[in-house]
Amino acid sequence: MSLPSNTLHRTAALVLLSLAFGAAAQPTVPGPATATEAKPAGEPAFINSDLNAPLFYQLLLGELNVSAGEPGTGYSLILDAARKQKSPDLYRRAIDVALQARSGDAALTAARAWADEMPNSPEAKRFVLQILLALNRVTESGPVLQGILQNTSAIERNDVINAIPQTYARVTDKAATGTVVREALEPWLKQPAHAAAAWTTLGRMDLEQNRLPQALTAAREGHTIDPASPFPALLALELVERGQADAEVLVRQQLEANKTPSASSTAVALAYARILIDQERNSEARTQLQTLTTRQPELADPWLLLGSLQAQENDLPGATTSLGKYMALARKSGDERTARGLTQAYLLMAQIAEKQKDFPAANAWLDRIENAEDIMAAQLRRASLLARQGQMPQARALLRSQPERRVEDARLKLVAEAQLLRDFKQWQQSYEVYSEASARFPEDTDLLYDQAMMAEKAGKLTDMERLLRRLIAAKPDYHHAYNALGYSLAERNLRLPEAKQLIEKAVSLAPGDAYIQDSLGWVEFRMGNAARALSILQAAYNKRPDPEIAAHLGEVLWAQGQREQALKIWREGLLLSADNETLQGTLKRLQVKP
Repeated sequence: MSLPSNTLHRTAALVLLSLAFGAAAQPTVPGPATATEAKPAGEPAFINSDLNAPLFYQLLLGELNVSAGEPGTGYSLILDAARKQKSPDLYRRAIDVALQARSGDAALTAARAWADEMPNSPEAKRFVLQILLALNRVTESGPVLQGILQNTSAIERNDVINAIPQTYARVTDKAATGTVVREALEPWLKQPAHAAAAWTTLGRMDLEQNRLPQALTAAREGHTIDPASPFPALLALELVERGQADAEVLVRQQLEANKTPSASSTAVALAYARILIDQERNSEARTQLQTLTTRQPELADPWLLLGSLQAQENDLPGATTSLGKYMALARKSGDERTARGLTQAYLLMAQIAEKQKDFPAANAWLDRIENAEDIMAAQLRRASLLARQGQMPQARALLRSQPERRVEDARLKLVAEAQLLRDFKQWQQSYEVYSEASARFPEDTDLLYDQAMMAEKAGKLTDMERLLRRLIAAKPDYHHAYNALGYSLAERNLRLPEAKQLIEKAVSLAPGDAYIQDSLGWVEFRMGNAARALSILQAAYNKRPDPEIAAHLGEVLWAQGQREQALKIWREGLLLSADNETLQGTLKRLQVKP
């Protein structure tokens, strides 16, 4: 049973208040027991909050305002209480209220108040940093980042430094980000304990801007200061994958410097072996893996990789031994990630048995694989690596070579191949594979829809319309088809009354779908009904913040002269997905840089 939304808000408010007031039972250190103080064994004592009645009422009033749709008033009351109580929980709540109301400035005010009140709180500073980045105020984030690094313990500082690229990943101004991060890391670039991590982070920021030579220089600087550190070596491996062959020497030197087995040296060696296999340098990969399995025979992953390589080289006895050791270790470990590799091991054992013409054994191994999708997911990742190195034919062959034990396995293979081609924007080839799949499974409406979508990407608009109309005829309640066809017409500014009729049909079939509402708003805008378009798009965006909806809503606002509001919406969209094609296309067409 679900509660009404207002009831849920009030329930949340009461839970929050009970925590703030200490109503929850908390154990205390007992003093000498007396007859009057005695409590039943195991019953915890209660700690009274120092919150007084006026503050209690203030918080309750704040939460009721939030639940009644007045977040501004509620925010002010809760933030004031947080300041009076110096309570991290209440500061978090004030920030949460502001973010739910989409008031980034208010959230930032609350986070800064928290950080000012509690200057030694790393959590408060992290909130300030995250909100600044969400507001795209990257230049203001430098001092905050510096403060976080300075207040972090030496033991944890490298982890914080290594997390910086991910923290700034969604910031669109990469050049400004690089400047801010470099200034923040300046004090740590010469310190032996942190220099490797700091230089690696700078290198990753260069990598984000596709500045490969600069990234390599940073990796070399970090490696020179600490040759045994895994951080520059892992960056070097990424550079090797991006075609910077000169980076490989750093990896070899790091492995040479780590004679004693450790988690870091293992991570580098295993990643290096995978890259060598992808580059078809099998002899070198085998040497790395044999070294790993000799030094650390208790690790499962190297055995799986070695067995896979041996099977590829037709060393069937060696592969059988390596895979047997992997399976024994994986079953004992209980580690979910390692256990997932059992699927790959079973598949390899089946292939070995098939090569030995032991077909009953091959079928027995295949029978152990419970989920065929797991197999295709693993193979699709490997195929993607091949394709990234310009080996798309080999990648497609890898997917095509997978065995088909059931009819649905054939569908799975074709979809995986089409998905791979789509990921690499090879629209025509993806369309052809979806066409093959659709012909093989003519009753599968989802395949027909995917084929139509790839027809549009491939520029085959006539084919797309034909396929969507065929889909509508076959399944009149397939709302995605009405929406796709209507949106395509609206996007091209063609047959707008018909486009609107198709989208309205989709709305009638799926009235709660925000993406269909987005299409309706867009066709209204194309037809000149800007006010109605704005209303529909704002409702769709409130229901589901999405970069594509943000692109359309922002353009309508822009066209009506609401430039600041448009920029705000576009910034939010970029935070959700910086590389969304519709959003990027809109900004480029309007020559706007939010």
